[in-house]
Amino acid sequence: MNKAELVNVMAEKAGLTKVEAKKALDAFIGAATGAIRKGERISLVGFGSFSTAKRDAREGRNPRTGAKIKIAAKKVVKFKAAANLV
Repeated sequence: MNKAELVNVMAEKAGLTKVEAKKALDAFIGAATGAIRKGERISLVGFGSFSTAKRDAREGRNPRTGAKIKIAAKKVVKFKAAANLV
């Protein structure tokens, strides 16, 4: 499902116009992005939770040449699904 399809489903299920549903989705994405960038955890009961984790620097290999390369440390977003999601 892409963003446009999600907006259509949200509009239909919530009884909103597509414009209102898109504004609501954009507001959620903006709020979630801001919270994740601050390192906060987002927990949606019955859906799951988003959090950040630090991935340490490590050594990898170029799959084409086999040469060793250094992969820098970085922060990544993790999603943990709720037990009853699937």
